[in-house]
Amino acid sequence: MVTDSLQPTALRHDYDVAIVGMGPVGATLANLLALRDVHVLIVDREPEIYALPRAVQFDGECMRVFQTIGIADEMLPDLMTVPGMRFVDSNGNIIVDWTRPSGPGPHDWAASYRFHQPNLEVSLRRRLARCETIDMRLRHEVFSLEPQPDHVLLRLEDMGAGKLLTTRARYVVGCDGARSTVRRFMGTELEDLKSHDRWLVLDLLLNQDLPRLGDYAIQYCDSTNPATYIRGIGNRRRWELMLPKSFDSSILNRPEDVWALLKKWITPDEARIERSAVYTFHSVIAAGWRAGRMLIAGDAAHQTPPFMGQGMCAGIRDASNLAWKLSDVVTGAASEGLLDTYETERSPHVRIFIEEAVRLGKIIRDTERAVAAGGDAVARREQEKFVTPQPRLGPGAHDGSENAGRIAAQPRLADGSRLDDAAGYQAILLVLPRFFEFSSKPHGNMYVVAADSEASQDYLRSLGAEAVLIRPDRYIYGIANRMDELERLVAGFLQTGRLANAA
Repeated sequence: MVTDSLQPTALRHDYDVAIVGMGPVGATLANLLALRDVHVLIVDREPEIYALPRAVQFDGECMRVFQTIGIADEMLPDLMTVPGMRFVDSNGNIIVDWTRPSGPGPHDWAASYRFHQPNLEVSLRRRLARCETIDMRLRHEVFSLEPQPDHVLLRLEDMGAGKLLTTRARYVVGCDGARSTVRRFMGTELEDLKSHDRWLVLDLLLNQDLPRLGDYAIQYCDSTNPATYIRGIGNRRRWELMLPKSFDSSILNRPEDVWALLKKWITPDEARIERSAVYTFHSVIAAGWRAGRMLIAGDAAHQTPPFMGQGMCAGIRDASNLAWKLSDVVTGAASEGLLDTYETERSPHVRIFIEEAVRLGKIIRDTERAVAAGGDAVARREQEKFVTPQPRLGPGAHDGSENAGRIAAQPRLADGSRLDDAAGYQAILLVLPRFFEFSSKPHGNMYVVAADSEASQDYLRSLGAEAVLIRPDRYIYGIANRMDELERLVAGFLQTGRLANAA
């Protein structure tokens, strides 16, 4: 693991971006900024990576971000594809079978993966440690942020040395969790979406393989004792149990009482408890993700119940959306107004996922009773509802057309490579060969890629397009079918601020 023993002793006088919080979201944001040679200070108050499980699932869109960073292939041996989710009544009968495809999907990765969060964080920090523009500081806590006209003054404590330090950054991003210090300094309030249930989360390590537990996630739809089972990687398994308001948390100090809650699934002879914790699963969205030169991302900006496995995914999407915009602003390629599109695009997008997770939580509690009353027809209707949302971004840095703001697919090219690898963390203009001569002219850092494979041409046909402009975060800016449309498409993207000074 990366430790503070490797850190330099003196801070720079100033940075382009300071990131508070070095969890998966902060470390992803720093890695993406490093791909653009942005000078970043990233700090975390903890001395090392938290070694126990927390997030356990991410999706194919996140895997594309890790692909761009350059850690996807090294992560694969420690991942497991998710076969799907089953909803089961209190008698063990399957009410809903939500099977997920195991092979590559539109992102050219599986739809969903199980993972061990500390492993991901090691990979992200190891990559950061090799980046010359990144200054990582563990055991450093920010206690003051003072906005100035052209920077933010940061006051922080080196908790290991007991020293007070001062530096400044043009922008500060709080990736510092649900109790965000940065959000507090911004004065941002949280919009409450009215779902706050307490759950007991139990992470176990099996002593031997137990095939009876299965690989599917299982939602136990019991109106009085709803629960969730999740198969982790290797010998890791998780149970989440909804708690009554009268639950006595002191039970966590009595192992025999904890095991009694698990007796219908597993015994103390078969596993050991690695972690037990009581969580309140909140559903909130910040009303204001930017205040001048300060911004927030991840749990600092939104919190969701875990029933869709989208909590960390939403934060990774934040990082991917924000990093290219910050990069363009600090390098002078875009005006500061581009940063306003971060919240307008991401907030309505993440709201859909949160509302869907809240709905799933209600289904876990209510489906058994509904099916008992309505029979198979109700079960079929419930099953039809289980589709992972694919929402558009809200209004922002795209042209607003039908496909704009939707996540792009990643077809393979004729040489077998993935589309994203042709550009790294830059914009892509994917075109049919007849446009290639025009598109081969310089357009700043936009990478022009010929649709030279059946898969890439099929993708364009699915859009009803002969060219598609894909932003660095892999969302579609717009499409074109004629030369004049292509010229307007590129010009419109430049005018959003993305390459305003580079064309």
